Amino acid sequence: MIEASGNRFGVRFRWLHWWRLLLSGALLCGAVLCGCTASPERFDVKSLAKTDIDLVADVHRSATQALLQQLHQKLYLRNPRQLHRAPGESIETRWQQVSKLALADHGAAELGGVRSIEAMRLAFDEGFQGDRVFALMVGLATMLSEAYGYKQEFYWMDNLDQQALYNSARNIEVMVWLLRTSKGPAGAPLILTDSVIEGGVNLSFERLFGKLIAHQDALSEVMQGKTQRAVNRVAHGLVSMTFLPL
Repeated sequence: MIEASGNRFGVRFRWLHWWRLLLSGALLCGAVLCGCTASPERFDVKSLAKTDIDLVADVHRSATQALLQQLHQKLYLRNPRQLHRAPGESIETRWQQVSKLALADHGAAELGGVRSIEAMRLAFDEGFQGDRVFALMVGLATMLSEAYGYKQEFYWMDNLDQQALYNSARNIEVMVWLLRTSKGPAGAPLILTDSVIEGGVNLSFERLFGKLIAHQDALSEVMQGKTQRAVNRVAHGLVSMTFLPL
């Protein structure tokens, strides 16, 4: 009887020991999580599903979106007549439309449903009577969204196409060339960008374009290293005349 009671006591003791260990572990995890959420940089469980490359892609995607918004505002401030072609619209409402279209599977009705490269071409069509800035921004935003796989965030199962990222950078260069060379019937640029100012030239647009190109090229290089697949590069002279498919 004494031996049986001792065995039962031993079992209860071991069970109590493991229960205390589990409880201590749970309290420790809770303390860690509380500490993370109380810090200035809040802990996000989703970050556990991200690799270093995913975090890098997130940074480039976020920076690209911010640059697009800056470019959108600057283009309308430089080309107010284009906004007047869309009665009742403002710079802010136009940006909301561009942002939604960037993640949609269709284009804007006023642009005939075109998007990406086709919308960018439309912006430089002499016969187009609509809002050229809107057409250009819809084209640029949807093209970049396609290069990012229509995603705003990236996780370890996501893969980006390094060739699409590279081609999107070259297409921005084509767009910049068209902004410089496309003229209307009177010889004025179809869309105004950088301007001559007293003492030099205002190159604020050039800087924005350069940053957009740099982000696409940098992420293309990162993805090339990850996938070990080389990018098919094009001759520089051809880039200035032809949009590349993604």
